[in-house]
Amino acid sequence: MSPELIGFSFIILGALLIAGKWLRVSLPFLQKFFVPSSILAGLIGLLLGPEILGKLGMELFDTGGLFPENMQKVWGELPGLLISVVFASFFLGKSLPHIKKIWKISGPQITFAHFISWGQYVVGITLAILVLAPLFDLNPAAGALLEISFVGGHGTAAGLSGTFSSVGFEEGKDLAVGLATVGVLTGVLLGMALINWGARKGKTEILSSPNDISDEQLVGIIAKEDQEEAPVGNKTTRSEFIETFTVHFAYIGVAIGIGFLILEGLILLEEALWVDQIELFTHLPLFPLAMVGAILVQLLMTKFVKRSILDVGIINRIQGFALDLLITSAIATLSLTVIGEYWLPFLLMSLTAIGWNVLAFIFIAPRIMPNYWFERGIGDLGQAMGMSAAGVLLIDLVDPEEESPAKEGFSYKQLLLDLIVGGGIATAASIPFIVAFGPIPALILATVVMIGWLLLGIFHFGKKQGSQES
Repeated sequence: MSPELIGFSFIILGALLIAGKWLRVSLPFLQKFFVPSSILAGLIGLLLGPEILGKLGMELFDTGGLFPENMQKVWGELPGLLISVVFASFFLGKSLPHIKKIWKISGPQITFAHFISWGQYVVGITLAILVLAPLFDLNPAAGALLEISFVGGHGTAAGLSGTFSSVGFEEGKDLAVGLATVGVLTGVLLGMALINWGARKGKTEILSSPNDISDEQLVGIIAKEDQEEAPVGNKTTRSEFIETFTVHFAYIGVAIGIGFLILEGLILLEEALWVDQIELFTHLPLFPLAMVGAILVQLLMTKFVKRSILDVGIINRIQGFALDLLITSAIATLSLTVIGEYWLPFLLMSLTAIGWNVLAFIFIAPRIMPNYWFERGIGDLGQAMGMSAAGVLLIDLVDPEEESPAKEGFSYKQLLLDLIVGGGIATAASIPFIVAFGPIPALILATVVMIGWLLLGIFHFGKKQGSQES
């Protein structure tokens, strides 16, 4: 594959992202539903590719559609590479607070987020055992798709493509990316509907009316007079020696490299100690361990490097850039043929995940959160429907001035959530675990963990309702 084609593939991705952005700016209904530009870009790419335009007989290339086969191959490889960049960026440039501080500020949100995440395993694996496997001949590992797609999002779904292939569940990748797309789109819609409901019914403690949402928030472009204050990041090195962006990207690479070494070590350990029939680490992807590598890099930087080199703003920009490209390329290469073949299981999984998330938010969140339950819980709901950015967006809509502990708690919560679920170690190991041990042990384990988080939330944090102010 020529370097020119690889470069041109990125250029076309950029063009799709621009088209998605201006489509969103131009159409008010897309603004009201807060559809991310990267998803629109991916849908445009899907529309113009072999899966839709090509099937209609309109083509410039043999594969159908407007994009050559090799370009589609480049886009197909990108999610697996970019997801490591996204996860390695989570903890770089951030001071790691003491565990007691994290628990004090975000304990209720950590508890609820884990409950809703492990609950997705419970309902998903139950659905797989009773319906998906016996009636539709789907791999029982399909039970893990709900948590992978809805809590993990597009990055996790696409990043696990190698794992799906290695266990003989090739259709899992397209189903997972499709479910993630459903999750993000319905998450924003449901989030807005719940915000309207909460504001009118007095469930929110800050937002008095859904009409309080500003035009700037709807359009998604920062006003010119405010652009200088946008948190882009700080310049930490002199450009004549090395660019700040280059330094930050290099440290992300170091974190990924450390994660790779950890993964290889775990595989060697597994081969040396475990029986041949059990393979977990062999099928484990790199990206959750890239996050572990980032934590190690940050700890070493904090302890041994006196000068402040890493800036969280720059890291966030790199992470956001990688995530936009990842989402666009993942959706643009989605196989509608696979989803069409399994349309009924796909629909059942979508409805099951959405129903579980909404019910957990309405009935469980108020019993776990000691205060500001709506503002705190809506962020966890947004994340459980597709991505962390959706959770932050919904918190910003109900608490734009950060009067509640919701946003700070959401940020700290990621430290004790993303390492485990939502793309962490448990998420990455879920497919190999089900394949190695079967769905019943996986269901029992997930149920025990889910109930544990529920009891902790109700009997520890729930008792504090009304007794503290934040």
